Amino acid sequence: MQNAHEIDFRILGEEMQMVEIELDPGETVIAEPGGMLMMDDSIDMQTIFGDGAQENQGFMGKLMGAGKRLLTGENLFMTAYTQTGVGKGRISFASPYPGKIIPVDLTQYEGKLICQKDAFLCAAKGTMVGIEFSRKLGRGFFGGEGFIMQKLEGDGMAFIHAGGYIIEKELRAGERLRVDTGCLVAFTRNVDYDIVFVKGIKNALFGGEGLFFATLTGPGKVWIQSLPFSRLADRVMSHAGGYGRKDEGSVLGGLGNLIDGDGW
Repeated sequence: MQNAHEIDFRILGEEMQMVEIELDPGETVIAEPGGMLMMDDSIDMQTIFGDGAQENQGFMGKLMGAGKRLLTGENLFMTAYTQTGVGKGRISFASPYPGKIIPVDLTQYEGKLICQKDAFLCAAKGTMVGIEFSRKLGRGFFGGEGFIMQKLEGDGMAFIHAGGYIIEKELRAGERLRVDTGCLVAFTRNVDYDIVFVKGIKNALFGGEGLFFATLTGPGKVWIQSLPFSRLADRVMSHAGGYGRKDEGSVLGGLGNLIDGDGW
């Protein structure tokens, strides 16, 4: 039996996309605060602790689940939108910057997807939005996604957003792919993720790609973005006369700007 609510959807637009979700009476979709674009008058909006996936866990359980979201830099609360009227109701969520909205049926990926902390847009109620700790210290200090990533678990539809053009790659068992740390969007549960040092001092200092790569080893599927928002913001700031950049998620903060290729 499916736990998550079944929702219909369609994605509109090219570079600035939106997803329109159709809800039957009683169906609910959850989203980050501020992502909603428009909705029918029959849809009720409610602020909730965490993702609302486990309603019977009690207040302290909900508080703990919501508190974990703070570790990923997300809001303590989420918003639930429920169709309370007769017939179908429609609600739309907009992408926060130029890129693509990626629909993910979690049942096709063994009920779990790991993604960068700001990729989540919305999902059917029943989807658990949690955190994924890295067991390898190097990922946390040098990875573009930092020590903590988000995990989406369940058996319903979820929607994530990424910048620029989105590349989807199926990795065979043992097949390895090296990716710029900031360009990694998401990967399935069986993909092994690690951080490696760029070989050669000249490559590291003058290659323009930073000191570290993310390595992804199959089997599984990975999603890669061509334009991380931090890179876009950096270019805008540089042309506007500003100095500095927002790092792509590394917990090293300012030091990350020195070792990342875009910081040179």
